[in-house]
Amino acid sequence: MMRLALPIALFLATPAMAEVPCGGGFASWLEGIKAEAVAAGHAPEKVSRFFRSATPDPKVLAADRAQGVFRKTFSDFAASLISRNRAETAAAKARQHAALFDRAEAEYGVSRGILLAFWAFETDFGGYQGDFNTLNALVTLAHDCRRPGLFRPQVLAALTLWDRGEFDPATTTGAWAGEIGMVQMLPADIVARGVDGDGDGKVSLKTSVPDAILSGARMLRDLGWRAGEPWLQEVVLPDTLDWAQTGVDKALPVADWAAMGVRARTGALSVGRAGSILLPQGRKGPAFMAYPNFHVLFEWNKSFVYVTTAAHFASRIEGAPPFDPGTPDAGLDPDQMKTLQRTLQARGHDVGKIDGILGALTRVAVQAEQVRLGLPADAWPTPALLGRL
Repeated sequence: MMRLALPIALFLATPAMAEVPCGGGFASWLEGIKAEAVAAGHAPEKVSRFFRSATPDPKVLAADRAQGVFRKTFSDFAASLISRNRAETAAAKARQHAALFDRAEAEYGVSRGILLAFWAFETDFGGYQGDFNTLNALVTLAHDCRRPGLFRPQVLAALTLWDRGEFDPATTTGAWAGEIGMVQMLPADIVARGVDGDGDGKVSLKTSVPDAILSGARMLRDLGWRAGEPWLQEVVLPDTLDWAQTGVDKALPVADWAAMGVRARTGALSVGRAGSILLPQGRKGPAFMAYPNFHVLFEWNKSFVYVTTAAHFASRIEGAPPFDPGTPDAGLDPDQMKTLQRTLQARGHDVGKIDGILGALTRVAVQAEQVRLGLPADAWPTPALLGRL
């Protein structure tokens, strides 16, 4: 299971930390959230039963701080996730559940490739869904003062699921950040977007493939997925391209990219909409056109390498060839990356956490410094760039 990075949706519309109770003794904190649950309309005796087994889990906090897998380059990360066995299993699942994927696309507009890719990466098609007690994971992260506003509502959403008979506080397990089921959804998303796909009267993302696939499709649709549109396409770039125009944070009409000499490696560019050029390992490595649907995937997971790999795998499932790895310049090791992030931060750039991971903020800062130094601004940090800085 690859769900180590929190879904970016958790970082939107978050209350200020000061407004959300956190920290202090766990027992007194727990009494506070119980009182909040009662005030929200839950019966006191049911609230007491729900929280009876709740206890903090230090392994959750350890997992929350461990993001080492995302330090891999895109090519290495993709190679570790897109195995022949996983690709063959995806093809078999597509055939086995063809009618279900037809239904997901008809009702929610989400292509089967995307749903199969996330089903594969999140839980190996349901084979490993996480062994953290979900309630304990949620109360641990809600009590912790790093992001209490993100997780406290999830605890109350789990209580709602319990009221509906779809959650057991003692036995429900999942990922360290509280996601549940084959496609790893948080309790609040299940409450709002869960689909009873098999018609048994319950939403069971852990055991029902129809429930999981249709719930995932509905979530993506609700987050802005556009039916019938592409998400990611490998492209071939001219050497004369203005590299400063590339990056996930920039977009131009695809027709403009075509006029600059950008072409699809296979098929045709989707002219008529906007697109961003992604260079996960700089101008000498793989290159992709990212369409508006690509950005929706960051609502599922905030890691750039994860989302790009999932999007590419989805394209592969639907017939695209493996990407051309190119011959990228050597990148930075984790210690060098941390040094770079500190240097960029000292120059006034917002790089987020100093974690040795080349995330979106660090890429933007790198590109800005490349422009300042008159270098090809492809947002790929190299030892030579670090030396210049």
